[in-house]
Amino acid sequence: MRLNDPLATSIFFNEKEYPLNLSFNRVLDVLEVIERKDILEFHKLTIMMSILIGPNELNYADLVELWKLIRDKYINLSDKKHVKYDLQGNVMPDIEEEEDKKILDIQQDAKYIYASFRQIGINLYQEQNKMQWSEFQAILESLPDDTIMQKIIQIRVWQPSKGDSGKYKMHMKKLQDKYRIGEVGELDDE
Repeated sequence: MRLNDPLATSIFFNEKEYPLNLSFNRVLDVLEVIERKDILEFHKLTIMMSILIGPNELNYADLVELWKLIRDKYINLSDKKHVKYDLQGNVMPDIEEEEDKKILDIQQDAKYIYASFRQIGINLYQEQNKMQWSEFQAILESLPDDTIMQKIIQIRVWQPSKGDSGKYKMHMKKLQDKYRIGEVGELDDE
């Protein structure tokens, strides 16, 4: 995200300009389509690109290429790894965390994300088709610690410490069970 660049409203591909709607709700629709198991890959791609650029006459190979371009340039903003350097400027090896555990699921955590945005004065329903994906992602990643989503993330990553009481550990384990990220399609107790 660069603050001196305008928000993307179109994309040039194969010498043609296509409208591009990257409002957060559209990107969430695309991410939902990707997760669907009941739709063939070809149809997923057609649906996704229809959501993002509207009706088009592109063949499958061009749709794949354009999707990859849009995904890499505009959607996967937070997935980019930051390269770390030592004091001499050498690239440091990438050290993986103990468990590369998923701590947030956009679909499963939707109500907590909505509530967190409300806590900072943003109504996501009123922002549909207005707030761009890059804006949404920037705010989501920098929510204050006192928002419900950040508290849930803190619960999910909690590890018992030596000084924690048994009662506290049991309480935190119950909260971790309550807020754990389940499999797609898994039913909640709520």
